[in-house]
Amino acid sequence: MKIEFTCDNCGQQYRVNDEKAGRKVRCRQCEHVMLVPSIFDEEFPMEKTTGGSIVHRHEPRMREFELATGDEDTIEQITDHIERHIGPIDLVFHELVSDLIHVDVHWVQPTDSRPFHTLITSGMSERPMKSPAEVPDSQYAELMISLPPDWPISEEAFEDECYYWPIRWLKILARFPHEYETWLFDSHTVPNGDPPEPFADNADFCGWLLLPPILVSDQFWSLKVNCERTIRFFAIYPLYESEMAYKLKHGVDALIDRFDDYEVCEVVDVERENVCPEE
Repeated sequence: MKIEFTCDNCGQQYRVNDEKAGRKVRCRQCEHVMLVPSIFDEEFPMEKTTGGSIVHRHEPRMREFELATGDEDTIEQITDHIERHIGPIDLVFHELVSDLIHVDVHWVQPTDSRPFHTLITSGMSERPMKSPAEVPDSQYAELMISLPPDWPISEEAFEDECYYWPIRWLKILARFPHEYETWLFDSHTVPNGDPPEPFADNADFCGWLLLPPILVSDQFWSLKVNCERTIRFFAIYPLYESEMAYKLKHGVDALIDRFDDYEVCEVVDVERENVCPEE
């Protein structure tokens, strides 16, 4: 997609690719330094919950299918970042045909120091998200999830939705902001439909919460790519419907306090207790 804008100093018109959104450029005519505008200029919805969260309601997708092949340079830098801070990547689950962005899922196997599977996306950060200008370094993100060591990880196992749904949702959430012209960031929740439905037969979870990953060092939380953009990494936590309702009513800090009380950690536990049953 192209972004059209005008130099606010001399009036020179420009048309650039959308990956330049939010970057500083110099006018070729007058050398004035300006900021490439976001893809969309309309104001963000300001509907709020009682807990103070802004509610973003998304209309049906309007964008046509756009074949994506992936940015090899960015993928390589994300790969190096994962292996430097988490561990060797055992396997990458590649998409065969990609729409809007090419989403790969990188798998780091359990170790003695990290006794759980770690799966991280690359590709979500190929395009800028429609994020508000007042939130710095919020246009680019990638997602990760941690699964227990006995979770089957293979192409054969993924034929069963009971084992594939975490990986499926990594891909869905990575593509979500680009499909619906929105953004995903720290403390955001995303339900599985309206009303939300369970992810699979073995999981009554029906929504997601994004938080900074606590099972890695904070040095992993962000990656500067080519000195131009900052990619933020977020862990995704599956939520019960009542937990999403509690977060919207009382705020994310109150829900995190409940997590602490019930010792909920970042590793997915399909049998974990609902921390907000009264909701």
